[in-house]
Amino acid sequence: MSRIRDKKRAIILSAACETFANNGYAGTKIIDIANKIETPKANIYYYFDNKKTLYRSVLESFITPLLNATAPFDRYHHPAAALTDFIKLKIEISKNHPNASKVFANEILHGAPHLPQDIIEKLCQQTTGACNKLQQWIDKGLMDDVAPMHLLFMLWAATQTYADFNWQIKLHLKTDAICEQQFALASDTLIKVILKGCGITPPMAQ
Repeated sequence: MSRIRDKKRAIILSAACETFANNGYAGTKIIDIANKIETPKANIYYYFDNKKTLYRSVLESFITPLLNATAPFDRYHHPAAALTDFIKLKIEISKNHPNASKVFANEILHGAPHLPQDIIEKLCQQTTGACNKLQQWIDKGLMDDVAPMHLLFMLWAATQTYADFNWQIKLHLKTDAICEQQFALASDTLIKVILKGCGITPPMAQ
């Protein structure tokens, strides 16, 4: 029963991600989501109390992996390994959560009117922690003296563009869908550029 419930909830959430991404918060009605998956509106309310709760769940489906993406900053003692894994995770998020990423981007573009305060605080704490770790590596001479905050801004833009602007990416790649090979190439290219640009030399294997 729990597995069936989780599956139905996931179907609703997927439809909500796409609908909110296309129509925005104000332009989306619960009936739109219900019609998309051909289910009664009451079924949506069985799993989610209201539109606000459903919207938060959509945001969390993106923000949860986003918050986990900086785990390599705590796991590794060298910026080469940490930034390599961080970039791979961020590209993976864009690949696996394109609609939820667009919902988050639209929310930010409109001044985050519906972004809960507790999520804002978590995102701020994450950014502060990542910047502090980058500065530690700079102070140890493991990477060039770059501005940590602006480095993060650059990485956010370079990775999330594969979700938020995937129409443009697909246009220039001349494809209907970004394939695994292209996502891998994006990761590898960004890793090379960032490590070299920040003067980071991977440690010699022991």
